[in-house]
Amino acid sequence: MSTPRPSAGAAASAVLSLRTQAGTAPPRAAPRYLCLAGPTAAGKTAAALVLARELPIEVVSVDSALVYRGMDTGTAKPSAAERAAVPHHLIDLIEPSAAYSAARFVRDARALIERIRERGRLPLLVGGTMLYFKALWNGLDAMPPADPAVRLQLDAEARSRGWPALHAELRTVDPATAERLAPGDAQRIQRALEVWRSSGHTLSSLQSGRFGSPAAAPGDCELISLEPAQRGWLHERIGARFGHMLDAGLVDEVRGLRARGDLHAGMASMRCVGYRQIWQALDDGDEPDRQRLLELGSAATRQLAKRQLTWLRGMPWRHVVACDAPDATAQAVALAHRLLDGDEPPRRATPSAP
Repeated sequence: MSTPRPSAGAAASAVLSLRTQAGTAPPRAAPRYLCLAGPTAAGKTAAALVLARELPIEVVSVDSALVYRGMDTGTAKPSAAERAAVPHHLIDLIEPSAAYSAARFVRDARALIERIRERGRLPLLVGGTMLYFKALWNGLDAMPPADPAVRLQLDAEARSRGWPALHAELRTVDPATAERLAPGDAQRIQRALEVWRSSGHTLSSLQSGRFGSPAAAPGDCELISLEPAQRGWLHERIGARFGHMLDAGLVDEVRGLRARGDLHAGMASMRCVGYRQIWQALDDGDEPDRQRLLELGSAATRQLAKRQLTWLRGMPWRHVVACDAPDATAQAVALAHRLLDGDEPPRRATPSAP
């Protein structure tokens, strides 16, 4: 009969007790939970599953796309077998027609962290939605609510003028926000102009603590960040993964979502990378060309990865593991053990690829 593994908290407490008895300086307090972040296609899911074989963890998803039911292929959702092997939370919560916010994520994640710890297990927050991480650690900036009328007007203007023209308009009223957005980033351009038109305030002025200065380090967790030393490695992975999604039936998945009748291209769910590009291709009427979809989806995913890395570089206290190293997963797992044991030196990040 195998010996039960101790909980992560109990193991850390035992290490602290032994070192104190030996007369050595006690390590830092063990974190209440661990975070595993990184750009899309960096290998976060694989690292989490390996870590789960060595520690009694439960995964809390930090991904704004995984909350939607029926969106499996294009979100790289963990398989049924993976979810059976390791408890996963905040996946398949709502229909694609519903909305999920950063504020709701914070409420859900905080409650889960407490319940998982009460079970004697370790919460591991895994994902790439950096706004959710930031909201959990540092709170949310006060933002005006969505204004459906303004959004409809902006959608109409985008159809007639194009998003690059609206991006140019944004540059005149909020140059700081426009500087960090691509001219085709429809969702974020729309939100920035919506905030300006409905409130008279620029998005950058309301996000005073979100960009430009590092996010404050949370006191009760540690962040492991998977980042490429060579950006080309990540780009190759992104292209290969999106190609696999297309081969696995992503176009048919989007067709099925369109056939529901309660979704449209302006919804947050249908603006997810990959879904947006395929929806537009289906709107054009012709049978989508696979190579063209591969190019569009890969390019959009690379832009997403670039934004994710920008967020991460604003967190100098993170612990960086080069995800393109041959032993990246082993490094991440070993680092997690050191963090839980209090052996890791003070936080210091190694810059990722430019």
